[in-house]
Amino acid sequence: METKDVVSAILSTMIKVVLTVLVVILVYRGAITGYNFGYRVFKQEPMTLGEGRTVTVTITESMSVKEIGELFLQKGLIKDTALFTAQYYLSEFREEVKPGTYELSTAMTVEEMMEVMATAVEETEEDGES
Repeated sequence: METKDVVSAILSTMIKVVLTVLVVILVYRGAITGYNFGYRVFKQEPMTLGEGRTVTVTITESMSVKEIGELFLQKGLIKDTALFTAQYYLSEFREEVKPGTYELSTAMTVEEMMEVMATAVEETEEDGES
């Protein structure tokens, strides 16, 4: 019986060690993934450097943020819709973005695109008042 107890104790310890290592690996990977995502949210980078390519997009009133992100992804303006969504909600322009047709560039960051979508409507409204 002593041998059974020793083997049982060794197996129990091995299982605990393996589970602890797995938990540490999962926490580590989760922390790295979270850090990378957070870094990309605040360190916005355009799709291309230099002049980039001009893309025309039309935003409708019924589009959700996710749908706008999917449109931008399809047009090659962004790399990740989840990242776009986070950047959208953290942007100072999120309340000012209006439906319309916009000329955006692959050399723009999300913040710059949102600024264009917020200020283009204001300029059009001002022109109409003259």
